[in-house]
Amino acid sequence: MSTPNILIIDDEEKFRQLLTRIISLDGFNVIEAANIAQGLKVIQREKNIDIILTDVKLPDGNGIDILEKIKEINPVCEIIVMTAFSTIQDGVKAIKLGAFDYFTKGDDNDQIIPALNRAADKIKLQKRIYELEYKLEAKYGFDIIIGNSEAIKSTVSLAKKVAPTDSTVLLEGETGVGKELFAQAIHYGSPRKNNSFVAVNCSSFAKDLLESELFGHKKGAFTGAFADKKGLFEEANEGTIFLDEMGEMNLELQAKLLRVLETQTFIKVGDTKPTKVNVRVIAATNRNLKKESEKENFRLDLYYRLATFKIIIPSLKERKEDLEKLALHFLNVYSIKLKKRVSHIDKDFLNLIKKNEWKGNIRELKNCIERAVILAESETLTSDLLPVEILNNECSVADNSITSLAGMEKIHINKILLFSKGNKTKAAELLGIGLTTLYRKMEEYHIEK
Repeated sequence: MSTPNILIIDDEEKFRQLLTRIISLDGFNVIEAANIAQGLKVIQREKNIDIILTDVKLPDGNGIDILEKIKEINPVCEIIVMTAFSTIQDGVKAIKLGAFDYFTKGDDNDQIIPALNRAADKIKLQKRIYELEYKLEAKYGFDIIIGNSEAIKSTVSLAKKVAPTDSTVLLEGETGVGKELFAQAIHYGSPRKNNSFVAVNCSSFAKDLLESELFGHKKGAFTGAFADKKGLFEEANEGTIFLDEMGEMNLELQAKLLRVLETQTFIKVGDTKPTKVNVRVIAATNRNLKKESEKENFRLDLYYRLATFKIIIPSLKERKEDLEKLALHFLNVYSIKLKKRVSHIDKDFLNLIKKNEWKGNIRELKNCIERAVILAESETLTSDLLPVEILNNECSVADNSITSLAGMEKIHINKILLFSKGNKTKAAELLGIGLTTLYRKMEEYHIEK
């Protein structure tokens, strides 16, 4: 932390100057103000005031009465109140209104420097906490959701509106679209952001174990329960629990979850007394739970309880205009992670990924870019670094109805041109034909030059 900045608000000029010298000699930066009006102007102008020393009786008001106003302007600063006529009532009021300490002038002057050091330590800790919170929000907040397409912008807008509330949220979308990313962003955009975010994949546990994982159990509840265990709902108390793959939860457990959503209480496996929690639930699924309920695979009452606020996250094929930005983001991530100097993507690479269907969505794209960075031997990702299935798609998508020999020849020429990165001379050599013949066939098959 840099040298703390101190503001002294006191109308007694000699006392103020004496205090300034004492504090300055101890390494603090000091600014002076003779009354409340001057002090408030300084606080509004100087955004980095750390500690304020204020007298109680000032020409234009009471120093205690402006504590709330000071905290509104600068919530991080600490305030020490000084008075020539100390009363218990004033001291209690000052502390209740947010003062760090309260002193009597003259009697406690030797306590001011230690108090300033304690206040400075507290501010240092607060700033560190704010810094960590900022980093968490930068890592998990809405800013990490990349894309400028209308599809993703409208989805983020919905998520931002529900984030500050305690409403249950249901995220629907194909596998790999980033449902957990949205769940984290909603959590870190809520008043619960300083508490736990607990994620659990409902499909990763055996059905008979999931209840114990979610709600905990008492010692001896079943074979292997050698001690009491807290469940994930307890771990997420005052925070958020993210239930991924909700469609995999069995009907019996769905009934227990419905009770938790309605009462915020549950009974641990093997217990008789209810446990109360305060947890926000965000659920996610790649299934259509409404249709699953019609098939009696999912409780309709639970669906409506979960879908208090439903957000459908678009697939990558619905936001193809975001592909280039996403690809460049993952290129930056993996070039740093893999310690490789790869910073560009060539035009053919981008054209091919824009034509791909991306059934695995963002997760598939991320894996594709990571693979390409691993294979890259230059600073640019080129089309030959793409998986063979993407290269084949370029030829097969448009020509999957062609079964003639000419159709097969067109596909083969396209593949060789991709492999040679558009180098016609190299392509002709690989095909075993003359360059003139290659150009004639490209014109015949309407292959772009």
